[in-house]
Amino acid sequence: MPDPRKARLARLALQVQAANLQAMPDSFSRLLALAARHAGRTLPLAGPRVAIHSGCKPTTPVPTLYEPMLCVVLQGAKQVMIGDRVLRYDPASYFVATLELPATGCIVEASAARPYIAVSMALNRATLADLLCAVPETPSAGLAGFGVSAMTPELLDPWLRMLGLFEAPQDAPVLAPMLEREILYRLLQGPQGDIARQAARGDGRLAQIRSAIGWIRENFDRPLRIEELAARAGMSAASFHRHFKAATAMSPLQYQKALRLQEARRLLVSNGEASRAAYRVGYESASQFSREYARMFGHPPARDAARLRESRGAEELAA
Repeated sequence: MPDPRKARLARLALQVQAANLQAMPDSFSRLLALAARHAGRTLPLAGPRVAIHSGCKPTTPVPTLYEPMLCVVLQGAKQVMIGDRVLRYDPASYFVATLELPATGCIVEASAARPYIAVSMALNRATLADLLCAVPETPSAGLAGFGVSAMTPELLDPWLRMLGLFEAPQDAPVLAPMLEREILYRLLQGPQGDIARQAARGDGRLAQIRSAIGWIRENFDRPLRIEELAARAGMSAASFHRHFKAATAMSPLQYQKALRLQEARRLLVSNGEASRAAYRVGYESASQFSREYARMFGHPPARDAARLRESRGAEELAA
């Protein structure tokens, strides 16, 4: 049966989001207009990596790897599956990821008249760490590596000035780092502040999970032994498994499998053979590889690779 408490919280979240939209219509419209004018561009500077994304139609689900980032949806909607969680980004909501996360995403609302438009910024852990002392610590809501919340006027304002730099690029080298700092300061103050705070700290459970993720990413083609990985993270096997799933919404083995299959797909798109790709990413059984590949991507390896090559698969993988 549906949980009445969760239903009430969902209704409350929608009410808050609607109130936020009413409180900032002019600024939000200006931000959307700026993003629409510069869709597809990346702010040309060595500081914060800011990009504008757009799409004119709904897309099929595409597996990818999310890097730590902050993303704000301005128009349209996107749906993302991370492990066993499904998230939807609507207008005036933002998504934050503090870990490298295998995910499957698709644009679910977009048209030529009203394209999907979003802006993103790579998450700078060093800047977040520098800001921790300026924001009072609140009780932790639990270990998590990602989340979605409604946009606030306080967070919207520096985003508006950041996108204004697309029209004044000569000011970007000086102003962009300052605006990045302000955006991250507002992030720490908001409902996802606990997630951002955990990401900035060099100690604690999330740092231990981040270290384990780094090892898995560098050695995804090797057998994964939970006891050894837990020891690297400084936890018992049971504690490590529990905290890893809390942070990523998947088990360590599921995380490794997603990395293996995504890398195999890249190899196949480059005209690789299915059996060779399977062994290169760590599979010992070609038949097991084919089953798991088809389960994740919807087609057997060879057919999926041919389909991607015919439809400019490299572009689809980068979407």
